[in-house]
Amino acid sequence: MTLPLTDSGLIGTALAASALGIIVLTAPARGPQEEPVTAAAVSEAPETVATPEAVDVVVGDADEAEVTYPPEFAAQVRAYLLDNPEVIFEAVSEFERRTAATESDRDRELIEVNSEALFHNPNDWVGGNPEGGITLVEFLDYRCVYCRRAHPELEALLAADDDIRLVIKEFPILGPDSETSSRFAIAMLQLEGPEAYKAAHDALIELEGPPDAFALEEIAEDLGADFDRIEAHMDSDAVSEVLDENRLLAQRLRISGTPTFVMETEMLRGFVPADRLLALAEELRP
Repeated sequence: MTLPLTDSGLIGTALAASALGIIVLTAPARGPQEEPVTAAAVSEAPETVATPEAVDVVVGDADEAEVTYPPEFAAQVRAYLLDNPEVIFEAVSEFERRTAATESDRDRELIEVNSEALFHNPNDWVGGNPEGGITLVEFLDYRCVYCRRAHPELEALLAADDDIRLVIKEFPILGPDSETSSRFAIAMLQLEGPEAYKAAHDALIELEGPPDAFALEEIAEDLGADFDRIEAHMDSDAVSEVLDENRLLAQRLRISGTPTFVMETEMLRGFVPADRLLALAEELRP
């Protein structure tokens, strides 16, 4: 069945399809924050090229009649879009709004289902105000450049708002050095306590070179800890259990990169400055 070129419904369908194609090809990642560092490699999809011939689109079931778009119609749609380019940007904006809303709803559901493991795991280090009314969780990797950038922002956040409870989730995803750093930090927490963990955490996030035995021994000695004891504990089941729990939790929450933050009901993927976290805390505060 061939529809006339003046059919308004057909024009609307073609415009929507054109805008959707542009959205898929050009839309940026959601949110103003920078993308988190991920461990997975990204492969490019094969390029597809549209042909100038008429395109047959099946509407409804496969055995129903097909709608044919004649070549002249493509020219008509193109002319309309060139005369009214704002239509494309309006469609992109609406698409991003709906996508962001859908993803936020999904994240809130995941946070609610996993709230106990996320906010109240006794194996985690808790800083800021342990009795604070707002809880912020950070999934971090010590070798992640954006986690390093986020560190002073978090310090500024805690200094500006004394009602924030900070939970750190060790989430090493960037290789052996990341794994070593997290194991050292967790071993410090389990054997030396929360104050030693905080000092080791700060030293690891600012460490310039690799976390080799010499660097870790120096950190331990500066904190008055027995490095041989810490090193022996790094490969223990107790440390591995914490990392395994964090990885499984991240998988359930669909977290694949660092830093990732969870503040109460909201998930923020990537670097977030202190002022934005402060504003969000105010929004979420009862």
